[in-house]
Amino acid sequence: MTQPDYIVLGIYFLVLIAIGLYCARLNKKQEDYFMGGRGFGKLMQTFAAFGAGTGPQDPIITGSGTFTKGMNGMWGVMYWLFVTPFYWITGVWYRRMRHLTLGDWYVERYESKKLGGAYAIFGVIFFMIYGSMFFSAIAKTAAPMIGETVNLFGSEYELQYVLVPAVGIIVLLYGMLGGLTAAYFTDLIQGICVIALSCMLIPLGLNALKGSTDLNPEGADSFSVMHDQLPESFFDLMGGVGADFSLAYLIAIVFSNLLGIVVQPHFIATGGGSAKTENDARTGLVVGNFLKRFCTLGWVLTGLIAATLYADVPALIKDPDQAWGYASMQLLGPGLRGLMLACLLAALMSSVDAYMIVGSGLVVRNLYVPFLNPNASEKNCLLMGKITGTIIVTGSIMFSLLIFDMIQQLTITFWFTLVFAAPFWIGMYWRRATTKAAWITVAYCLLFFTMIPYFGPMLAPAWRTNDSFLQAAPMTHTVTREVLTKSSIRKHLALQLEAWQEKADQLERKDRADIEKTAHAAVKPGFANKERTQIHVPSEDGTELVTLEVGKHKIDVSTPRPFETNKDGSPKLFTGGQAIFWDKVVPIDASVKPSLIDTVTDGDKTTTTYGYPEGTKMRGEGNFKLNLAFFVPLGVDIASQSKANRSALELVPKIVMPFLVMIVASLITSFAGAGNSPEALDRYYAKMKTRVRANPEEDKSRLEAVYAGEQQPDRVKLFPNSQLEFQKPTKADTVGFLVSVLACFAIIGLAFWIAGIGV
Repeated sequence: MTQPDYIVLGIYFLVLIAIGLYCARLNKKQEDYFMGGRGFGKLMQTFAAFGAGTGPQDPIITGSGTFTKGMNGMWGVMYWLFVTPFYWITGVWYRRMRHLTLGDWYVERYESKKLGGAYAIFGVIFFMIYGSMFFSAIAKTAAPMIGETVNLFGSEYELQYVLVPAVGIIVLLYGMLGGLTAAYFTDLIQGICVIALSCMLIPLGLNALKGSTDLNPEGADSFSVMHDQLPESFFDLMGGVGADFSLAYLIAIVFSNLLGIVVQPHFIATGGGSAKTENDARTGLVVGNFLKRFCTLGWVLTGLIAATLYADVPALIKDPDQAWGYASMQLLGPGLRGLMLACLLAALMSSVDAYMIVGSGLVVRNLYVPFLNPNASEKNCLLMGKITGTIIVTGSIMFSLLIFDMIQQLTITFWFTLVFAAPFWIGMYWRRATTKAAWITVAYCLLFFTMIPYFGPMLAPAWRTNDSFLQAAPMTHTVTREVLTKSSIRKHLALQLEAWQEKADQLERKDRADIEKTAHAAVKPGFANKERTQIHVPSEDGTELVTLEVGKHKIDVSTPRPFETNKDGSPKLFTGGQAIFWDKVVPIDASVKPSLIDTVTDGDKTTTTYGYPEGTKMRGEGNFKLNLAFFVPLGVDIASQSKANRSALELVPKIVMPFLVMIVASLITSFAGAGNSPEALDRYYAKMKTRVRANPEEDKSRLEAVYAGEQQPDRVKLFPNSQLEFQKPTKADTVGFLVSVLACFAIIGLAFWIAGIGV
């Protein structure tokens, strides 16, 4: 980073603070601060949805996955694509609720301030965890651009301990001053920045490929160079999504996201509640999220460019999360690097600012006023909102610095929202859903998702040594002979050269000279011809060099890779061994080590299996994966499943069981006379069937007439004379949903088209 880069960043921060100061004068009451006065049209709602749904981790995860696995790495972010059409339906809900927080919805539907308060606590914790992922992402990406450490007041600090708090302070300044209006105006600017980020590196990278004399001596087009250098599997969208995802896991995540996204607390605002009209709400939500899907394709293309240009950079081979930052440093000039970092910061800020405002609204509306200060003035509520906003951002920063693991943070969010999902969905569509059933369901989720897995082994230590729960995946070392490509030549040589250099540096100068003379081929790596169509590598006995050709010969690729190490720094001999029901399973006697059990060769793949000696007493460590235990009585062979499929199985009870608990508990409690009052239910469902008017006074008058029975709601029930409250779809509902589905297929088609360019 140079001085022009820091000037660009400084100007960017000053603009954001100026927006906050300008918008501060607009906040006269809670609706202004928490909902921007419900005055936003399609443009602002679009970029609010785009900004809240796009974090700095998205281009990083996509770029990293594409760098290592090719175009099917896009599924690390693109699995949200199949949820997007449903936003056309859900976007209307939040506007018709006419609430400031989703906690208010739980209070109204279930006639329980305490349930609203519980949801508020849940929402604040969710924002802290989810926001921490964004802070972690920006620190990881900025490291290649700024450096791993920062000199501050004469002392060296790791980058994340300086950058993360600094960004948090900027978010607090403009967010606390301007409320949701400032957040939306900055989202508009930041959304444009993120789109620029998605496109910025592509033309520069394509030009670098076309002009590279090493990679493109014949002057072919850039896409042809990518196909020439990279394995063909890199352009296969449907050939699997790597070790972290499988088709079953993707389906489970899609259902989990669909059911859980509607209760993410910020959706009451960015999902449509802050819009002028219902049409503005649903249009902004759908278009904003489709913008992100198109940007994902830009991130994929950037990842392919980086995989081609920098295949021989050892740092990226070992840590592909740095691919985006490294490409930015190499391709962008002074000033533009600062703009790139500003764009990544924009992706973070446009999410965190909305979380901060909505989270503070939850605390004020559902905790502070109902339980601490029922007579609080608008001024008191606004002040409390700003204070709690500070707490939320501070919590996100602390989670980020303590965990600093994007994948771990992301995995928590897959199931966390499911705690309140079943009461929301069933309460939305079924009159017999009761308050007691909602409490029972929330209690079930907390017990089975967190409390029993964590505290159960403490209360019942025998679980840890129960043979039924000590299964683990096999520990294996695999060597696969893969057809040689130009990029694999470059990776192989880069790693070999680095390993040789490390060995050489450990020798005294005279010893190094002797070794180079007597055992050159055995110690120093081979070399490639200028066109990188051949590689010369040491023979098995190390006495000579043998020649391998691209597309003709094969090269050994091992898993784990030679440079991978354990946490203690020792070489990693095998992968797998993951415990099924625990975080890990280890010998009670720590001195017992795994040993080689068997080696099997199947075609081009050789698998060596390791294991502990027979009779070794084992114990489980960490949390107990209770939801996988549901499958034990069913006879499912969980150990034989892949890691991704086991993750899918673990999600299934978390998705299904809360709904079953909610339905059964509602039936029992309603029969026992614990149902909600018919008058409250009539008012709620009448409101949800009454279209929002753009004029607040007209909308209020219309609602009062519907409540009094003087006018009929705009929508009618799909199943009359039943307890189900599904509304009959309108033409706009059907057409909009079908168009959104077609847009999903269009995006997938565009991805296939990109994969075929240059073939």
